[in-house]
Parts: sequence; C-alpha cells; structure tokens
Amino acid sequence: MTAPVPAAGETAAGISRPSLSRKSESPASSSGPALSGTALSGTAVSGTAVSGTARVDDVDNPRSPILAGFLGSLFMTIGSIGVGWLAPVSELRRVPLFIWMRTEAIGVALSIVLLAFGGMLLVRAWLRLGQRVRVWGAGARKATLQATVAWGLPLMFSVPLFSRDVYAYIGQGRLMVEGFNPYENGISALSNYFQLGADKMWTEAPVPYGQLFLWIEQFVVWATNVHPEGSIMLFRLAALVGIVLCVIYVPKLAELHGVNPNRALWLTAANPLFLTNFIASVHNDALMIGLALAGLYYCATRRVILGIVLVTLSISVKPITIVFLPFIGLLWAGKNASWPRKFVFWGLTAGISLALLYLMSRVNGFGFGWINGLSAPGSIWIWYAPVGLMGLIVASISNAFGLDGWGLAKWAFDAGKLVAVGIVAWQIFRGDYDRLMRRLTLAFAAVVLLSPMIQSWYIVWLIPLFAVTGIRDDWQVKALYFIVSFFMVYAISDQLDVFPYLQTADLGLALALARNAAAIIALLFALYLIFLDPKTKLLFSKSDEPVTTRPII
Repeated sequence: MTAPVPAAGETAAGISRPSLSRKSESPASSSGPALSGTALSGTAVSGTAVSGTARVDDVDNPRSPILAGFLGSLFMTIGSIGVGWLAPVSELRRVPLFIWMRTEAIGVALSIVLLAFGGMLLVRAWLRLGQRVRVWGAGARKATLQATVAWGLPLMFSVPLFSRDVYAYIGQGRLMVEGFNPYENGISALSNYFQLGADKMWTEAPVPYGQLFLWIEQFVVWATNVHPEGSIMLFRLAALVGIVLCVIYVPKLAELHGVNPNRALWLTAANPLFLTNFIASVHNDALMIGLALAGLYYCATRRVILGIVLVTLSISVKPITIVFLPFIGLLWAGKNASWPRKFVFWGLTAGISLALLYLMSRVNGFGFGWINGLSAPGSIWIWYAPVGLMGLIVASISNAFGLDGWGLAKWAFDAGKLVAVGIVAWQIFRGDYDRLMRRLTLAFAAVVLLSPMIQSWYIVWLIPLFAVTGIRDDWQVKALYFIVSFFMVYAISDQLDVFPYLQTADLGLALALARNAAAIIALLFALYLIFLDPKTKLLFSKSDEPVTTRPII
C-alpha cells in the first residue's frame, strides 16, 4: 500500500471558468485540473489554497447546490407519504394527510411527481456540488459534510423508500423476541406476520444476516414493542453509525493511497445512492460497509487485530465481507512475504475471525445458520445484471425450442459465480503488494457484478472502495455518474406502494400507471442532465482536457 500523501489543495474538474480550463492536474488528484508542476512533497499548492487551509474560494457558492439537494430530499420525504412502504398495522394509515396522499388519485400523483423530481434533483445537486469545487481542500470537505447532513436529514423522517427490507428486519427481530431460531424459521412462523409489511419472499426465506445484526433486530423490536415507526427510526440510527464510520474512514483510506480524501468523501458520502439506500431504504449494508472500511484502515496501519475484529463484526452483519479476510492476511504478512509466511498469516486471520464468529454464535446457540441464507440472493435474477441478462437470453432461446429454459439459465448463473470465484482467487494470489486494496476492490466487484442479481445497494458497497483507491477523472468517473443516474431512475420507478383499488377495472393498472409515470419523469430529468443541462452535460460528454492523473492504484 502506498505511503500517505496529503492532497488537500487540488483543483476540481467540471469547472467551466476559462481561468481554470487549461491547467493540468496534480498527480495525486483524481478530480481534474490543478496547477502544473505541483510536487507531492507533503503540501499541495494551488492558486487558491495552501497546505489544505480552508479559503472562501475553495468552493464557488456551495449553498446553491446544497439547498437544491435539500429541497430534493425534502420532496422525496413528502412524496414518501403517498408511495413509501407502510406496514399494514401502521398508525399513520389513519392520519388524514396519509389517507389523502395514499388513496386519492391526485394525492398519489403528487407523491409520484415529488418523489421522482426530488430524487433526480438530488442527483443534480450532487453533480453541481462537485463542479462548484475549485480546490479539493478543507473548504470542499466542509461543503461535502454540510451537503451530506442537509441531504440526509429529511430522509431520516421519510416513509421507507425503494425497499421493504426494514420490515423483514422487524419480523426477524420478533422471531428472536418470541424464541424462534430465525435461521430455521421464516417470518411466516409468526401470528399475523403479513401485517408486518415485509415482502412475501421473506415469509419462508432463511435469514442471511450474521449474529450481530440479529441482536440489533432483537433489541429494536424489544425496545419498541414491535412499533413499526419506532423500529424504523432505531434501524436508521444503526445505519447512521455505519454512515459516520464511512465519513471518518473513507478520507483516511484515501490518504493512504495518495488519493484526495475530500473528493473521495464527495464521491461516497454525498452520493445520492449512498444516502437513499442507507437512510431512506434503511439497509443494514451501511453498518456492514462502515465496519469493514474501519477494519481495513486499521489493518493497513498495522493495527491488524483491531482491524480483524471490526471486519468480523462487519461479517456478522452481512457475511459478504468475508471476501476481505484473505487480503487482510496479505497485509498482515507484509511486503515481499514468502508463500509459507502468507499461508501462516492467512491461517491466523481466518482463525481469529472464525473464533470470534463462533463465540458470538454460542451466545444463543444459533450457530452458523446464516450460511444457508446465503443461497437466497443467488437464486434470483434481474434483467440489467449482465449474468441475469445472459440467463434470460438462454432461457428465452431454449424455451423457443421446447427445452427447459430456466434450468439451462441456472447453468448460466452458476457460470457467472464460477468466474467470480476465479477472479477472486486471481486477485488473492497474483498482483503487487502496493495494489492490495485495489485487488480487494476488484475481487469484491467481481462477486457483485457477476451475480445474476444486482441491487443498487450492492453498488454502494463498491463506491467507497473504488473512491479510496482512485477513480480517474475520465471514463471512470463518467461511468459512476451514469450508474448513479440509472439506479436512481430505476429505484424511483420500481418500488412504489400504490393501492390497487385506485383502478377498479384492473387491480394491476394503478401500480403500472404509477411506475410508468415515475419512470418517465425520472428518465426525462436524467436525459436533461446528460444532454441538455448547460452545466451537468459537460460531465457526461467527452472532455478536450488531457487526463493527467496517475495510473489507477
């Protein structure tokens, strides 16, 4: 891993002012033009900031995009009243405003417009904040933190959006409180389980979460007595812990790689996908990735035992971060380690983590039941995942010839998993020590991107890892802009809680109309950002500026 390189005074990209348009970029920056000839000698220098000292002109009027993003987030929160996910037993269903916005056609239409427009306004605010940065110094960090708070705060009080997983958390917590083993029982074991609001896929599905998150679920349900809104708020506070960990450790990890920490923070914490998935959707992935990043930082700074403990806690939220352990073993073994030494430290890393997981599993005797739950995500697919699309094509062609199309599609899904395992193994056994974190990132990306199911929060796992190891200001950052825009459009149109009785002729018509309306509004806004907006279209088009960033780490 590269030595720490302070990189606080680098000039930002995406600024259309002529005075900055022809400057070259500092080698440690991933974000656009800086003064040519600037040396990375521990102090970054630009025309507007020295040694990371905050100046007024670090960011050109950040209040404008911060306010716009706040309005977008507020619009989403108001829209969630009409189309967000409410448990059937929620007391909010008896509030007149909720009744009007959820049962009257005009109220639902207003909710859809506010949600779609607000979500895309948040995307534009994020892009514009990045463009307003002249120098990625202390002033940019302050603006990014202000934006993260301003954009995230309204979402803390929204009805859950884009996912019903939080209601599954409540059901699993209730299983724990009532003495069931959630690794052996789905929430259908509970009386009136359908009133909890969880997706029907959870009725018989085994829990794929580790012991730590089961305890959090149990505590939340016990503390709130299964009150839906109270439980949601406590789960959001748990997610907030993960968000704070990301805010703390993303800049620290970026500095270890000579990547500008303030830009990495903007790419991660202020990112609309980060905020909507971790706050509005209340996913436990926030805590998972926050603990994992903290653990990686301590492993990289030679406090390996603490790092392994934190990564193990991450595994005990969602076991997917078990992929990190072989790379931590390599970090611990050190540079130029022999193969016997590597295997010794792989064994030590695995032994410590396994011992901690075993001790946690013995507390209530549930053991390693989460292993069975890991098969659930791999059994479903979605059309925009490359492997999912490949399976769909295989199934369609095979069915046309009278064959078992979906049986053959499963072979395609398994092939994707096999390729992912191969890439993970390659990244573990091959590559430079100084690229260990990047190798980990690529291995983790292979696991995510070669799955037949890719959810937007899976992408959020990857963003901080790529940000801290370097996202160049060329096709790489443009790809991120497109990905964020795509998943925001998809989320806005895919997960809406719309009462079917708004259309009595066809019970499915109301939901179809609602989703299509949301999709059209969000897509038109996205196309405006990409092709028409005089400011943001510059970010998506080919730049005439040479990319002078260092090679990817």
